Amino acid sequence: TSPLTRTALLFVLTNLLSIFTAPAVTAQEATNTEATKTTDAKSEKPAAGKEGDKKVSEGFQVDTVVTLASVTTEDGKIDYSAHTGTLLQTADDGDEKAKVFFVAYTKVDAEQPKRPVTFCFNGGPGSSSVWLHLGMLGPQRIVFPDDATPLRPPYKLNENAQSLLSVSDLVFIDPVSTGYSRPTEDEKKSQFHGYREDVRSVSQFVHDWTTHFGRWESPKYLLGESYGGIRAAGVASYLQDRYNMELNGAVVISGAINFQTLRFYGNNDVPCICFLPTYAATAWYHKQLSHSWQEKPVSEVVAAAEAFALGDYAAALIQGTSLAEDEKKKIADRYAELTGLDADFVLRCNLRVSQPRFGKELLREQGRTVGRFDSRYQGIDRDAAGERIGYDPSGAAIFGPFTATINQYLSETLNYRQPRTYEILTGNVQPWNYDNFAGRYVDASEELRSVMTANPYFKLYVACGYYDLATPHFAMKYTLDHLGLPAERLDNIQVEHFEGGHMMYIYEPAMAKLYDDLKAWYTESDGS
Repeated sequence: TSPLTRTALLFVLTNLLSIFTAPAVTAQEATNTEATKTTDAKSEKPAAGKEGDKKVSEGFQVDTVVTLASVTTEDGKIDYSAHTGTLLQTADDGDEKAKVFFVAYTKVDAEQPKRPVTFCFNGGPGSSSVWLHLGMLGPQRIVFPDDATPLRPPYKLNENAQSLLSVSDLVFIDPVSTGYSRPTEDEKKSQFHGYREDVRSVSQFVHDWTTHFGRWESPKYLLGESYGGIRAAGVASYLQDRYNMELNGAVVISGAINFQTLRFYGNNDVPCICFLPTYAATAWYHKQLSHSWQEKPVSEVVAAAEAFALGDYAAALIQGTSLAEDEKKKIADRYAELTGLDADFVLRCNLRVSQPRFGKELLREQGRTVGRFDSRYQGIDRDAAGERIGYDPSGAAIFGPFTATINQYLSETLNYRQPRTYEILTGNVQPWNYDNFAGRYVDASEELRSVMTANPYFKLYVACGYYDLATPHFAMKYTLDHLGLPAERLDNIQVEHFEGGHMMYIYEPAMAKLYDDLKAWYTESDGS
């Protein structure tokens, strides 16, 4: 029988025994019973050959623990199986390269070959998929306070009534060196740590998983956050070119695709324009604007800042040192009005306020800083001097809860126990190879454009948070506006804005909107 058939049979037997919510097997049993192995006979590793021989038999080596459970979403109860483990990644000649860790949730009673499947990953580079897994998409998630205050430990997970399992099976991928994914023995990690290297490895995983689990007839999607945006563009292109695998679309959460929009460096004025509307939103949230602006909704404040950024402000920056002093003063005054900063400070910055400077300056008089991932959060530095924040208070508020809950969840709920560290966000992937972008900014816009022009059915959903100072929403607008797509393809892009930060889904009203948006988007994009 197929792996999925065995899973369905196991599900029925478990129901009859009235232990539905209990794990199907223990980690120890996983090593001894076929019920926990998704590897069929032809995929078993052969007897060891000569010393140093790393080749494996024909087929895929996938070792997983299988658990069965249910989640009650807003659209009803979903019975699902969770495959937790590794897929052995090999070269074409069979040499072992890496064991890629994943967690795959599949609806048990569904017609699997027809049900959508979404491959999910975060970014970094160096990030596991924990944020999307336990923050937005999976059957359980962390609930954070809506007032941007830290959670008190110990932390716990809650049933996710807005899990995307309601519309798609979900496969969470940890790229090599993140999570529990590692190169195999004697393999250099550098072959996975770079833009092209990462795209190739993640694409191969998508291909191999799809083949092993028989999902070539399923509507297929990518869902990436942050650097996962540039990864999604690259993977979609690679899948199309290398494997002729056409996708139905991609979801990008707070994505980075064109680094020119994000890097405050030298004479690059683009990020100055792209960050300004987020400065305005942040100032509004912390009540640093005049009464006339504070009484408006944040969307109107942002719209005014966008108009200024693309209009008078952009024109002033283009002029450089030829800009007349009286005009410079007018621009600084308007900038200050919209961002809550002092006009003299804006002038001292030569009209170009970098994100680190803004994070330190906005609440300097109160002795507070604002977060980078989520500017709703406030931090406290040693002193109020300096021009950059000492730490990111939004990162400090979320790293601990996600780390604690993923370790507990994997070992106790999914029964996957591993002695090594689960790397939620690691610098062990550095240096990250960007050699193919030598002499220019890192930019996957062309890959995204090529995918969307070659495949007329490829849909793109983009979610942006107003309080995201890592990948601001206006940077994504700039990127999409410069893809060079023909008019008929622009209708395939849906962009939505949320009153949240980089991880807008930790704000409950934003999470509710995301869920409603994506349910409708999936229905449209898979043609159902």
